[in-house]
Amino acid sequence: MVTLLKSMVKKEFTKIISQSGDDRLRLKIDTEKGQVVDIVVQYEARFSGVWHPIVRYDCSHGFLHRNVMLPGDKKEKQPLNIPDLKTALIYAEQDIMDRWKWYRERYRRRMKQ
Repeated sequence: MVTLLKSMVKKEFTKIISQSGDDRLRLKIDTEKGQVVDIVVQYEARFSGVWHPIVRYDCSHGFLHRNVMLPGDKKEKQPLNIPDLKTALIYAEQDIMDRWKWYRERYRRRMKQ
């Protein structure tokens, strides 16, 4: 989906990242005059038919950070020192693509505790 507001463009899309279809990457990217001004990059995994957010990169709260989710609506917030949002977008997507299996297994193990 692409939304155009004045000079701002908002894009949202989902990528399935596992053969089973139980892992996906959701992206929201806002640009203004060609510059990235806001991002959300979220890895979600499906367990027993229910989607769970596992890792999210975003700029809410006024700064770029990564939230690593834990079962029970808990999360670990980690501020990131990345100079611009275009670089952060690339970093976030690459981190999730490289480590989604590890993130998934960590979350799954903690669900059982």
